[in-house]
Amino acid sequence: MRRITVVAIGAGDRMNAYTEYARLYPEELEIAAVVEPNPLRREQYASTFGIPVAQAFASWEECLQRPRMADAVFLCTPDPLHYRPALAALEKGYHILLEKPIAQSWEQCSEIASRAAACGRIVGVCHVLRYHPYYRKIKAVLESGVLGEVISVSHRIEIGIERMTHSFVRGLWRKERESNPILLSKACHDLDLIVWLTGRKCRSAESCGSLKWFRACNAPAGSTHRCVDGCAVEQECPYSAVELYYRKKRWLRHFDLEGGEDPDAVIRKELQEGPYGRCVYRCDNDVADNQVAVMQLEGNITVDFSLNGFTREGGRRTRIVCSRGELSGDEKRLAVTAFRKEPEVYDFSDTYGECNFHGGADLHLVADFLKAVRAGSAAHFPARIEEVLESHRIAFEIEKKRKMHDVI
Repeated sequence: MRRITVVAIGAGDRMNAYTEYARLYPEELEIAAVVEPNPLRREQYASTFGIPVAQAFASWEECLQRPRMADAVFLCTPDPLHYRPALAALEKGYHILLEKPIAQSWEQCSEIASRAAACGRIVGVCHVLRYHPYYRKIKAVLESGVLGEVISVSHRIEIGIERMTHSFVRGLWRKERESNPILLSKACHDLDLIVWLTGRKCRSAESCGSLKWFRACNAPAGSTHRCVDGCAVEQECPYSAVELYYRKKRWLRHFDLEGGEDPDAVIRKELQEGPYGRCVYRCDNDVADNQVAVMQLEGNITVDFSLNGFTREGGRRTRIVCSRGELSGDEKRLAVTAFRKEPEVYDFSDTYGECNFHGGADLHLVADFLKAVRAGSAAHFPARIEEVLESHRIAFEIEKKRKMHDVI
């Protein structure tokens, strides 16, 4: 088995998850170089994988100007830094494993796909939920025919208030222009699941939703620009940055706490000066905090889909109604009921969440990508870009419809 070499572009949370494969199976994957503008993360990542200083770059431009130094690129940069690095990597002859979403417009997504085909390169997209045991079971049940034909799908994603405020109000995905609409940056997994599980494309869609709550006009009396500025309601506010980051010590992945400084001092400084200390009602966010869509797929399959940031916990819930039965689940438990039979219940609680590499899905995705690169063909790689474009097309079309109905 030939070992595949990779340039890691972006050394954040997602890259660390995917390249854990190199730590577990060094005979299959070697990290040859890293690109990361944050010097602390760059040095830590290079040290972890034994990358020489000459192979650790501060910018993707500097790296991709060099002669090709590996078989492939793992591209896990922020959303607006997918398009240009992807095209540059393809021109250099790299295969790409690309973090979702593909890019910031349908035209950019299509261009990356067409350029990959022209260059004869493989582009895999990190729709890891296709590899999750829970969703693979749903796929297997539907393909077995035991429930008959799919009639309708009801799917909802509950973001959870901690993730909502961290990522989409205070954080990196708060502004559509700087990232993507929340439907794409968060829920493109969900749209991809709908397409993958049914095997059908979308014929029509309607949507409504808005940035309803996290706006200055909803700020309570006595609140301040920052949660540490003497806010009169901080102790009772469900969105308090002090409670989330300082007291509970949660969602600290963007705080770079391993630089030798006192962690509490780093957190206090962030709350006083950085984006994560801001009042949720006084940020510069513009992405929706709730959205619903209805779709009709080929074969007259109807879909209702909803996204909501106002839940205590995050998760996904799915119900698929078929001509001979139904299934429903919440990623922890799946109930399959064929009519006139007792329900069969499957327990996936041990694979729930992200801390176990999405139930091993992250690692299975990487393994499949490496197989495709070795074979020089993506024919049997389910997450290839040609297969996932449909979910992105749907997302951009749904956003057009939502904006038509947005009255704010």
